[in-house]
Amino acid sequence: MHQSEYYSDLIERNLAGISYPERPDGLYAPIRYTLEGGGKRLRPMLLMAAADAYGLAPEKTIPQALGIEMFHNFTLLHDDVMDNAFVRRGRPTVHRRWSPSVAILSGDAMLTMANQLMSDCPAEISVNLLRLFNKTAMEVYEGQQYDMDFETRTDVSVEEYLEMIRLKTSVLLACATRMGALLAGASEKSQNAIYRYGELLGIAFQLQDDYLDTYGDPALFGKEIGGDIINEKKTWLWITAMAECPSGMNDVLARKLTDYLKIKEIRAIYDGLELAGRSHQLIERYAGEAIASLDEAELPSEGRCFFEKLASGLISRNY
Repeated sequence: MHQSEYYSDLIERNLAGISYPERPDGLYAPIRYTLEGGGKRLRPMLLMAAADAYGLAPEKTIPQALGIEMFHNFTLLHDDVMDNAFVRRGRPTVHRRWSPSVAILSGDAMLTMANQLMSDCPAEISVNLLRLFNKTAMEVYEGQQYDMDFETRTDVSVEEYLEMIRLKTSVLLACATRMGALLAGASEKSQNAIYRYGELLGIAFQLQDDYLDTYGDPALFGKEIGGDIINEKKTWLWITAMAECPSGMNDVLARKLTDYLKIKEIRAIYDGLELAGRSHQLIERYAGEAIASLDEAELPSEGRCFFEKLASGLISRNY
């Protein structure tokens, strides 16, 4: 089995090698710009690694790996419009560099391109693979709708939040791992277990993202710190603070502070409740459950080691 650097290099080379029509440039330039922006490439890496662990050369999974990365980036284009985000991966978002209309249309094109890439697989598995992909896509949209619904609610529970991030974020990681296993011909038991790994890892990953949005280094994180607080996003940090210190939180919100002061004072409440440390305990719990799910995945020792190391690295990252 290969190391993560091998998968990363294979993904980057093939993303750079995508051939776009020359016209209309206004449709394709934002797609190139988005994919050239980098990122962790976690989803295609998971797909390739799962396939490799079950005996299929990662080169055989390139269309699906590119497809899942294309789909992920399509969701980011549309999310940035909905969130009015200015920065993504240290660069202006597509809707800021071009326009919201351009971001929506280029995102639509990316979704279609993702489907085209996904369908480039052996006929005997294409039905199951596309069924998995399309089911996942619908779940991602459901998660985004819940996230938007939460913007106007003040009674969101931690349980509701965890279900939202399971849908919006973690099912796509789970899809990637299961798709790699499916392409490699792994057993149903293995596919279910590696899917569960990706699902639990995705929850830990998003909780870490939420933590970094408040406590991360913007130079490393690639976007503005405190955006979730400014926009009053219902993260685990926000929901817990609202439940445990409602008077303090409501006092800050009632004073209509500048963004800088709002971030400073809300973070002070988080610090008083020791939410940073408690958040990490929750992240470690989900990562541990992800690793435990590998017991049923029927992986060779090298494959299990890879996925254990990946989980440990993701929850200790600072970007």
